[in-house]
Amino acid sequence: MSTPSYLHRLSLALNARDGELRPALYGFLLFLCLFTGYFMLRPIRESMGIAAGVENLQWLFTATFLVMLAAVPMFAWLSSRVPRLRLIDWVYGFFGINLLMFVEFFQFQPDSVWLARVFYVWISVYNLFVVSVAWSLMADVFDSEQAKRLFAFIAAGASIGGLLGPALSALLIDTLGASGLMLLAALLLGATLVLKRALMRWREEGGAGRPGAAPTQSPRQPLRGNPFSGLTTVLRSPYLLGIAGFVVLLATVSTFLYFEQARLVAEHYPDRESQVRIFGTIDIIVQAGALLSQLFITGRIAPKLGVRALLAIVPLLMSIGFLGLALAPGFALLTTLMIVRRIGEYAFVRPGREMLFAPLDAESKYKAKNFIDTVVYRAGDAMSGWAKSLLDMLGQGAGLAAMIGACCALLWGYLGWQLGRQADYAASRELRLAIISARA
Repeated sequence: MSTPSYLHRLSLALNARDGELRPALYGFLLFLCLFTGYFMLRPIRESMGIAAGVENLQWLFTATFLVMLAAVPMFAWLSSRVPRLRLIDWVYGFFGINLLMFVEFFQFQPDSVWLARVFYVWISVYNLFVVSVAWSLMADVFDSEQAKRLFAFIAAGASIGGLLGPALSALLIDTLGASGLMLLAALLLGATLVLKRALMRWREEGGAGRPGAAPTQSPRQPLRGNPFSGLTTVLRSPYLLGIAGFVVLLATVSTFLYFEQARLVAEHYPDRESQVRIFGTIDIIVQAGALLSQLFITGRIAPKLGVRALLAIVPLLMSIGFLGLALAPGFALLTTLMIVRRIGEYAFVRPGREMLFAPLDAESKYKAKNFIDTVVYRAGDAMSGWAKSLLDMLGQGAGLAAMIGACCALLWGYLGWQLGRQADYAASRELRLAIISARA
């Protein structure tokens, strides 16, 4: 039987065990659709950020943070009233309708600066929400031990989507325009809902809700708590506070690099078309590197060296890179550092960060995680954005910002190592309990 033999070899290559190949592929395809749609729109967002004024980026980051402050309690309120089986349907349906509205808006006012600013803020909210909820789903469907083996492959779907998205954007921007790309992204968002339903069905058969697994809250019930329970859950847990600190430091390092990249691209590439192309080219390089790392490195590091290695490698490289930038600032080195940072985040930091939530309860996986991924992340963006703008106003140049970035990266790596140690211990304990339960 050639087909079973082929599937068996594929399962071995992906480090998947009996019955896990199908849901791993579902997760892979879900992120493929999600990120293809987002990365088609990302070059448009970057060019609109520049159109709104590089000197105003900190205001856009602050506006995004304020929108998050309003959106997260609404998400928590919804999750307290809608069963987990239907929660993503509501969230993705809302954002899909928003995309269709932007299609109409850009048909009538394609060159509006205020519309560009609104779209920049909206897609920044959209990106964090849809990705956060998708990873909440994965942490809900797979247990800790399965997450260590499968999350790298599932995340590879995001990287392939990150390759297809910019390529489609570059190929279709002249034919479809921005509005056409938004419509296509809405269709891909709808396709993820079909895959979500298949994953939730498998959860009860072989995933975190299977017979003999650690008891969890039924996905047919809404989550407990109130609109602010995500915040209160984080404040009550040193572990979740540590994750929040990790995310703030990640955002700080990313924002320092992002602001410098936007400034230099605006200087070297003055028109929107060339800006879209350079941002798209960077995205393609990043996603190709992330994909190779996810397929051949991440899935082997996590089971052998643990989550702590995934969360500490990239910050260490960033601290070294920032020191190099302080000594020899330039567009080529900055772009290289930005590419390495994003490859490392997609291939190592993001899968490792999601593994931190796998041992937690449903309320932490959805409400607390969403609060950290959105409000905390954008708060880090806003604070570091204003800090970077202040340094620029003081005329300190890139050198001081690079030294501050190096210190933040070192602290980021130390915190990631400590959180990873706790997650590795929790995963090994969960595995021991599952073995004992199976023997009983």
